[in-house]
Amino acid sequence: ALCNSGGMSEFDTYAGSSGWFSRNLGVLSAVSFLQDAASDLIYPVLPIFLRNTLLAPVWAIGLTEGLADAMAALSKIVAGRASDGRRKRPFIGVGYGIAALGKVIVAVAGVWPVVLLGRATDRVGKGMRGSPRDALIAGSIEPRFRGRAFGFHRSMDSAGAVVGPLLGLGAYEAFQHHIRPLLFVAIVPAVLSVLLVFAVRETAPVAVLAPDSLAVAPHLPRPFWRAVTLLSVFALFNFPDALLLLRASSLGMSLVGVILIYCLFNAVQSLLSYPAGALADHLGRNKIIALGFAIFGVTYLGLGLANRCWWVWVLFPLYGGYAALTDGVGKAWISDLVPSAAHGRALGLQQGLAGLACVIAGLWAGLLWNGDGVTPLLISGTAGVVVSIAMLILSVTDDA
Repeated sequence: ALCNSGGMSEFDTYAGSSGWFSRNLGVLSAVSFLQDAASDLIYPVLPIFLRNTLLAPVWAIGLTEGLADAMAALSKIVAGRASDGRRKRPFIGVGYGIAALGKVIVAVAGVWPVVLLGRATDRVGKGMRGSPRDALIAGSIEPRFRGRAFGFHRSMDSAGAVVGPLLGLGAYEAFQHHIRPLLFVAIVPAVLSVLLVFAVRETAPVAVLAPDSLAVAPHLPRPFWRAVTLLSVFALFNFPDALLLLRASSLGMSLVGVILIYCLFNAVQSLLSYPAGALADHLGRNKIIALGFAIFGVTYLGLGLANRCWWVWVLFPLYGGYAALTDGVGKAWISDLVPSAAHGRALGLQQGLAGLACVIAGLWAGLLWNGDGVTPLLISGTAGVVVSIAMLILSVTDDA
């Protein structure tokens, strides 16, 4: 059911790479840096803009983010599947272009439903570009180096998430605490990221899927489904970071402090993502992810039990370590479990299901939040430790 055009081997797609680094990896990492700088410039202040400027009710803020995440998850599944057997650059370029359009819609919004439309548009673009981009990266790197390649990409992505909020904080002061000008500033790096996609070179032959392989379930191997199940179960307890920032605020942090702690989280993730990926190349992807889940559990339990603001400065950098150990490594793990011709749909399916699970996590956590969030934090922290132990047991069984 899986075949390659022209009799090429499935590993010929990364023939142009040198070791763990390729031209496309460098370009796409720079694109992600710019796009994340744009997105995270406005992410910490958007709830305040909705509440104070557009007078949106609290439930509308939750609806906006929940719908945006759901749209991203669904579009990942569709785009990943559609991109297999086709050139991936058009999917990537259109995805970044749609995301930039979404930021324009948010910037000009006069009422909160327009922000909802803009966020949904932005996240559709994110979903449309994500799995084709990751498949292109996976196909341009030798399998034994995929951990460090995805780690480098995640590092650049997170670096943008550090620069963006700091730029937003500076602009917030420069514009005398007016938020709307920040939304227009965010459009600039978003547009630059779209233009940079034209530097991607997709010259290797594209693997073609036979028509009968379009049904997802029968043609993806059992180890893939086991990995997807584990990652999706974990995602049911991984509620949005916005709620963690809300917990930081409830412990006494100011708005500036919340933005700075968010930058610190992303800085740690940026610094550790490449070393985590390189370590996963040597020790095994699932073991590193299990370690990350354990750190997730400790962080959530710590935030749930914390009663002083200073605990946030300890636990958020630890949370950045969790993200570094799981994000890029998870993509490398999924890429290893399927043939190269199925990278797009496999990555899209895994990321899409995990995204939908995160939406569910946000809903149940929001319902149980009760002002301080202690209950959902303790539930998710315990679940993270349990899933980590399960992954370690399965990895030992696989090695045996």
